[in-house]
Amino acid sequence: MKEGNRMLSLYTLLVFIFLLGPLVIISITSFEPGTVLKFPPEGFSLKWYKNIFEVSAFMETFRTSIVISLLGNLLALLLGVPAAYALSRYRFRGRDTLNAVFLSPVLIPGIVLGFTLLRYLIVVYNLPIVAGLLIGHTVIMLPFIIRVIASSLENFDFAVEEAAQSLGATRIYTFFKVVLPNIRSGILAAILIAFLESFNNVDISVFMTGPGISTLPIQMLTYVQNYFDPTIAAISVILMVLTAALMFIIERLMGFAYFTKR
Repeated sequence: MKEGNRMLSLYTLLVFIFLLGPLVIISITSFEPGTVLKFPPEGFSLKWYKNIFEVSAFMETFRTSIVISLLGNLLALLLGVPAAYALSRYRFRGRDTLNAVFLSPVLIPGIVLGFTLLRYLIVVYNLPIVAGLLIGHTVIMLPFIIRVIASSLENFDFAVEEAAQSLGATRIYTFFKVVLPNIRSGILAAILIAFLESFNNVDISVFMTGPGISTLPIQMLTYVQNYFDPTIAAISVILMVLTAALMFIIERLMGFAYFTKR
């Protein structure tokens, strides 16, 4: 039994090393003072972190990524909250099919989905690049919004909603004053998860960007093709820290939502 525990512990350690090892190496190499990415670094310098803010393309694409993620998040919320509510609240013919349609962007390979959006939104319907990019990011955020909010609604007692309506409250008033406040933590978690998915997306953005319009991940790929300095490593460290912080917030929100329902 002890031998089995040792093997399990060793296997777990190897998995952690495999997953975290590259992140540790990238973090260390971001402080390389030279002009070429090296491991181990020959010294310590923060100049490549400074270089991030000196390259205008990074700042412009960062702002584009933020705007697209926020606007797409808003559109996904406007579509996803009613959809999650309907799928959780009611039982109707075609419910499973509709649920599968909403979740299909997660199941379809990103390259296939990106090419399809490019083919129809940009080529066939001749939409502006910004509009196509926004629609594409809304599409990939929608499944996360619906799934997380639907999970929160599973813990909600709809008898409370029915009680409010029996006392004279309208359906709309009950939805905004009874249902939404009880799933607030789930909505916030869905917003953060969808934001991360949109901000870090590559497979959709690489098809939907064009001249003058790009996102930060695509700009990072372009930069790597021309330069081999530690700037991208520095950006990666910043994005990892921000992602870890947001995931910590999501975990706290989901935990708070769980314990408040018990």
